[in-house]
Amino acid sequence: MNETIKQKLTLLPDQPGCYLMKDRQGTIIYVGKAKVLKNRVRSYFTGSHDGKTQRLVQEIEDFEYIVTSSNIEALLLELNLIKKYDPKYNVMLKDDKTYPFIKLTAERHPKLVITRKVKKDKGKYFGPYPNVGAANETKKLLDRIYPLRKCATLPDRVCLYYHLGQCLAPCVNEVSEAQYKEITDEITRFLHGGYKEIKKELSERMTAAAEELDFERAKEYRDKITHIETIMEKQKITMTDFTNRDVFGYAVDKGWMCVQVFFVRQGKMIERDVSMFPIYNEPEEEILTFLGTFYQQPNHFKPKEILIQDEVDLSMAEQLLGVKVLQPKRGQKKELVKMAIKNAKFALNEKFSLIEKDEERTIKAVENLGDLLGIYTPHRIESFDNSNIQGTNPVSAMVVFIDGKANKREYRKYKIKTVQGPDDYESMREVTRRRYSRVLKENLPLPDLIIIDGGKGHVEAVRDVLENELGLDVPLAGLVKDEKHRTSQLLYGNPLEIVPLPRNSQEFYLLQRIQDEVHRFAITFHRQTRGKTAFQSLLDDIPGIGEKRKKHLLKHFGSVKKMKEASVDEFTDIGMPHNVAEELVRKLQS
Repeated sequence: MNETIKQKLTLLPDQPGCYLMKDRQGTIIYVGKAKVLKNRVRSYFTGSHDGKTQRLVQEIEDFEYIVTSSNIEALLLELNLIKKYDPKYNVMLKDDKTYPFIKLTAERHPKLVITRKVKKDKGKYFGPYPNVGAANETKKLLDRIYPLRKCATLPDRVCLYYHLGQCLAPCVNEVSEAQYKEITDEITRFLHGGYKEIKKELSERMTAAAEELDFERAKEYRDKITHIETIMEKQKITMTDFTNRDVFGYAVDKGWMCVQVFFVRQGKMIERDVSMFPIYNEPEEEILTFLGTFYQQPNHFKPKEILIQDEVDLSMAEQLLGVKVLQPKRGQKKELVKMAIKNAKFALNEKFSLIEKDEERTIKAVENLGDLLGIYTPHRIESFDNSNIQGTNPVSAMVVFIDGKANKREYRKYKIKTVQGPDDYESMREVTRRRYSRVLKENLPLPDLIIIDGGKGHVEAVRDVLENELGLDVPLAGLVKDEKHRTSQLLYGNPLEIVPLPRNSQEFYLLQRIQDEVHRFAITFHRQTRGKTAFQSLLDDIPGIGEKRKKHLLKHFGSVKKMKEASVDEFTDIGMPHNVAEELVRKLQS
């Protein structure tokens, strides 16, 4: 614990609020809330912690806090701060799943459509459905029963649906708003769980039609009833009412929390959502943060009712979510909550061994590497490699590993601009100069460790740029390959020395993954660049083919391989003069 933190701990107030933990670069890595700031923040720096909490504490170099007037205010502020700063140690849901809805449009001539986006357009949305198949089945049923229009734009004549009795043909007939209101009200009632009542009404109409000897009409009613029974009643009803509700159950073990969410729609459990993450506070507080974050996702809609287990603060949950929240004591609802908790426990036990293995090969490998080099845990590692063939099309590439995992969104490609000929050292100097000049200029996060794919000359060239040109003091290492192009030695220090690294250790496997990935990324970029250059140079020698025609050829054929397979006629068909096309084919064949 540094002196700044010691002094700040003595000044913490005895009030509710939020605290923001920062690393040595001033980046916010964790946001938390507390009923009593003084007690909660001090707890991080006293006593013993499990491994994951200890890793968080080791990174904390400073903290800030914001005092609030109540616990619920602290909870709401915490959610806003998490959304703003995206701290790496906080729970952030990455679920991008979208569920389909059935939409009844609010047009003059309404229709039913399947959509995954809910908009404020006065349309009525029903769902969500567990998958698009279930939504399509239900829509097909409604299309058979209710004669709304099926076409996107009104045609100038009646279609087959009109002759089948499944459309009122507003394209040629005048349909009143009263007729549409009657149909849309029935559809709304149907999709809100009233299909049994509608089935009963259809049965009565069928009987009446049969008594009047109108057997054709009676058959139509019978077919509609059959469709309802086939599609709607094949699903098991889990609740006696038709209220839309979400059911939350959680379990905690070894500092990890698993939350199971059951989505119950119209009395049926249509889907579930599972989230698993490490926690750093009391479970009763973490679940409140989870609830708030869960419904901030664009694809999660608040239902009319939410069921939670007894340990959660009911009053806080209701204030946070703004909907009816229950903690059932008996009956079907209680059984649903118990089932969610039971599933959470099973999921936690089942996945825990996999989580431990993943940690072993990622974050623990990173920690061991830091200990081996005598540096802070290198949470962020950036690695560079060059690629060229005898100096032609020289490129470099950078990959980023965060906590032992590749972060492909931060990969970067570089075309070498200032180096003439095959000079690996100067290429490495140029690319690291460009990278870290930009990092300093734009105040981007600095790496905890830079790894160069190369030997002493490569590392020393980069060190010269970092220290003498940019004034940076960042740990720098080199990875040397053996004659079979496999990871062999780790170089570190000033002067550089070989770091003894057990070949069967997780940190060695991590370095292998980093070296293989940066090499793959650099080679792929070089092949792309070389391919484009070769294509351009091939066409440069042919009179009549300029920049515009090059682009047109590449856009039309997609590759040189397809151009080789093309005939002269195929080139002339896209507007190329016959003599130019003949010369191009000859050139390609040679």
